[in-house]
Amino acid sequence: MNYSTLKKGLAVSFVAVMGVTTLASAQDSTSTSTSAKVFGGRGQYRTWSIGVNAGVLSPFVAIGGTNDLKNADVNLGYGVSLRKQLGHAFGLEGNIFRGKVSGTNKDRPGGQLNGITASETQIGYAADIRGVVNVATVDFLRRENSVNFFVTVGYGLVAYAPKVTAVGGAVTDWKDKAGDNHDKTYVKEAYIPVGAGVKFKVSDRVAFNLGYTMHFIDGDNFNGIYGSTTTKDKFSYGYAGLEFSLGSKSKPNLDWVNPLAMMYDELKDPSLRREVEALKSRVSNVEKSVEDLKKDSDGDGVSDQFDKCPGTPAGTAVDGSGCPLPVATTTVAPVNTSNLTGFETIQFEFNSSVLKTESYPTLDKLSSVLKESNGKALVKGYASSEGTAAYNLKLSKDRANSVKTYLVNSGVSASKVATKGLGEANPIASNDTEEGRIQNRRVETSRN
Repeated sequence: MNYSTLKKGLAVSFVAVMGVTTLASAQDSTSTSTSAKVFGGRGQYRTWSIGVNAGVLSPFVAIGGTNDLKNADVNLGYGVSLRKQLGHAFGLEGNIFRGKVSGTNKDRPGGQLNGITASETQIGYAADIRGVVNVATVDFLRRENSVNFFVTVGYGLVAYAPKVTAVGGAVTDWKDKAGDNHDKTYVKEAYIPVGAGVKFKVSDRVAFNLGYTMHFIDGDNFNGIYGSTTTKDKFSYGYAGLEFSLGSKSKPNLDWVNPLAMMYDELKDPSLRREVEALKSRVSNVEKSVEDLKKDSDGDGVSDQFDKCPGTPAGTAVDGSGCPLPVATTTVAPVNTSNLTGFETIQFEFNSSVLKTESYPTLDKLSSVLKESNGKALVKGYASSEGTAAYNLKLSKDRANSVKTYLVNSGVSASKVATKGLGEANPIASNDTEEGRIQNRRVETSRN
């Protein structure tokens, strides 16, 4: 095969396919959007494709390096591929190809290397599996791309038979003489394929590929020549091919879908905009409900929705329903009764609202005065500073109510006794000492 003729043929093919691709792209730009969603999963796409390819095999690779041959012949290679696209940018591809790799040493000094003037290696088969990564696209902002660039790397096995020509014309063919016992058709070695290429979208089902792959063989006998130093052999494959997408016609090909552009399309979807507006409305309603829950017209700390006693005067202590707390004191003093002077303060144990028996005489005396007169008493409860202010307020109320309960049980009208809890307020001694705290755990009485 003439190398110059082959290059011209490939160039013409490339120009022709680019024209078809441009036309297909223009047609696609007016096509309707698919129903695929960005986060809809692989099931909404076609993900399998099969390809055929043909091209040129060479004993040289693009990155250079040492080589047992000086001159390369142009030989045909051909193969098939099967790919599973796992995502927008990555897929797994299986490849099988055949062909012939050959070259000479005519331009090497002496026209030979280690007595070998030419080599021709028949590839019975080469099979590998590769990862394929889409690294860039020309139409990056389109919903569906029309040009993809890709890189590949993988692992495979090649079966080959070298044939060498020695100085003087003697030919040695290793086909059917391979292996330790020289009874195998081919030598078999592992290899690493590393490649890159560009893919053009011809139609929704068909793509045209141009690629170049370097094959690094785990052996030094691919061309049948052993150099002065042990080196690994290599060869390359430049190819063109067609790839056909498999699967349902109603689904788009995952390999060509651009998720960023598709997301932009989804943002323009009228139904999505309606959903967003409806969501905004629901959020506004929730925010209004929250504001209604927080509204407290009388400023007593209980929202209007739960306030059972609206309009409470400012500064009034209220319970959880917004109603004034019952008054509780730890000192007892009837109003409008001159006989109330001289009553002792009633003390309580730590964290307790239970009356001590030693306070009974004082309470009995107060009971007698209230029953024999028209006087009224305000019972004020207090607590020392241990614990939280809210807890101490409740404790002081309980202490005042204990005094009132005793008085009512002794025959005093409940209407004559008012209670109030003042918590830690108005200490009569320092809360820094236990002696002072004992004095502050008290009930006092005053005129009402």
